[in-house]
Amino acid sequence: MNYTNLERLELEIKGIDLLDTEMEVYLAENNLVATDTYDPTNNINKRAILESALGILEGIANNPKLMKTYKFEEESVSDFHENLMARIDQLDKKIRQLKQDEIKQNSSQSFYLFNS
Repeated sequence: MNYTNLERLELEIKGIDLLDTEMEVYLAENNLVATDTYDPTNNINKRAILESALGILEGIANNPKLMKTYKFEEESVSDFHENLMARIDQLDKKIRQLKQDEIKQNSSQSFYLFNS
C-alpha cells in the first residue's frame, strides 16, 4: 500500500490530533509535500518524516496548556510529559542514526582516481 507523506506522519504521531493543515506546515518545513507518495526506501524521506514528527512533539512539549488537555485513563500530566520527552529522545536518536547512515552510504560510493 502506498502512503502519502501526510499519512506516514500520522502513523508516526498516532494519538495526537492536529489539523491536516498544521501537519502540512511541519512537513513543508522539512521540504516535503503532504500529498507526495512516501518512499520508505529513501533515508532522506524517512528522516524528514521523523523530523516533522519531532517538531510536532517539541511543540506539544513547549506548551504546558496544551499538555493539560492530554489526559489518559490512569496517566497523569507529569507521566505524559516524561513519556513525551522519552519519545522525543528516541526520535532524535533515530534521526542522528539516519544521518550517520547517509554519510556512510555517500562515502562508500566515492572513489579515488590516481594519476601515475
